Amino acid sequence: MLNKFFKNIHNKYSRFFKFIFFLRYLFAIFFVSITLFMTIPIIFNYEKKVDLLKNYFLKNYEFEINGYENIKYKAFPLPSLELKKVQIKFLKSNTNLDVNYLTIYPKILSIYNFSHLEANKIIFNGNIGSLKTSNFSIFIKQLLKQKKKISIKNLNLKIVDDSKSIVRFENIHFSNFGYKKNFIEGKVFGKKFKTELGDNLKSIKFELPNSGISTDIDLDKKTKNGAVKSKILNANLKFNYEYDIEKLKIYNSYFRNKNISFNNETLITFAPFLDIQTNLELEELDNEILKKINLAKLMEYKNIIKKINSKNTIIYKSKNFSNNMVDDLSLKIDLAYGRINYKKNFSINNSLFKCEGDLNILEEYPLLFFDCSLVTNDKKKLLKKFSINIKSSNSTLKLKAKGSLNILSKKINFYRISLNEKKIPKEDLKYLKNSFETILFNKSFLEIFETKKIKKYILDII
Repeated sequence: MLNKFFKNIHNKYSRFFKFIFFLRYLFAIFFVSITLFMTIPIIFNYEKKVDLLKNYFLKNYEFEINGYENIKYKAFPLPSLELKKVQIKFLKSNTNLDVNYLTIYPKILSIYNFSHLEANKIIFNGNIGSLKTSNFSIFIKQLLKQKKKISIKNLNLKIVDDSKSIVRFENIHFSNFGYKKNFIEGKVFGKKFKTELGDNLKSIKFELPNSGISTDIDLDKKTKNGAVKSKILNANLKFNYEYDIEKLKIYNSYFRNKNISFNNETLITFAPFLDIQTNLELEELDNEILKKINLAKLMEYKNIIKKINSKNTIIYKSKNFSNNMVDDLSLKIDLAYGRINYKKNFSINNSLFKCEGDLNILEEYPLLFFDCSLVTNDKKKLLKKFSINIKSSNSTLKLKAKGSLNILSKKINFYRISLNEKKIPKEDLKYLKNSFETILFNKSFLEIFETKKIKKYILDII
């Protein structure tokens, strides 16, 4: 029965089975042919074809090969040419890279016709290089604008300025194709980072994982305008900008965290010299921040400061029902050639304070010159703000003081003080000086403005 069944099947489908058995020979022939086609190039002498390879890279990738250890062909898993210990120079950015392995995946027919070489993709693996800060953006643009497929793995890149290392990138991975297209990851300052670039560089997303730092940038390549939104730990920063070769304008800007919040507009002019203009509207400020500012440390950057020109305006107005000491503030600070000129007006309980002067940061021992005045029609109300109660009736107070502060040595000199138009004697000036240095200026300059210290000083001199 079974024999008859199989015999019927064989008679009906004999041609089909013969065709299937015939295909196996075709597959075998095809497999052998492909294997031979991919493996035969192993016997080629690629040293004689290196010049053609160099010209291809120069023309299509704009870098030149200045040296290599050896070159060999690999058939599997995909046909490729591998150069070992390669010295490469990117011409536009004048950047030199030492590459452990440069792998080229050519179109298969190109292997047999090097004069018409075409690569599907190239991969740099194990790279070490350095470049100047002035060439960094050129190098990045060259990679991002590369239309042919390129991948960089394990790049260690050092950014230098006048032979001094500025920043070091480690284990950088980048590819302009595949599922990680335009995705950059690696380490900077020893911390892992991730950067995702949008199509045609319309957006940039930067993140330091596990650090609370992230930045989103939207770009308009035609107008060179954009918007930035950033989170740094518990702080939020957002602003729009307009940029051209000569200037950068920042507007609609705000910064918020638990210690300080402000809005500002800034105009930075690059040519013919660096000039900065800032208008800052302060909303909240924790005075504890001021204690962390180290003016002595800032003085170490005199060579940088003297190259900056800036005009800055800071405005503050206390919110209704707040417990802030100052009701409103207007501060102007101009910096030019290392010299600061300032003018400050603020009020406390309708008492008006004015102060102006200058400071030359470039001097070895900078002196802050001041010319200040206080006018109040209610002395009792003003002192009450410092938790000082006096029995005398309300009265007008006019106080003027002129002198200088030595910021680094923590010394003060009063040139002249007048109270209600009456000049204070020199003997009293000396006492005021000693009391000021002992109570107010016993630590840092910025701690002079602590409310508790001011109260103690007032109690000591009244």
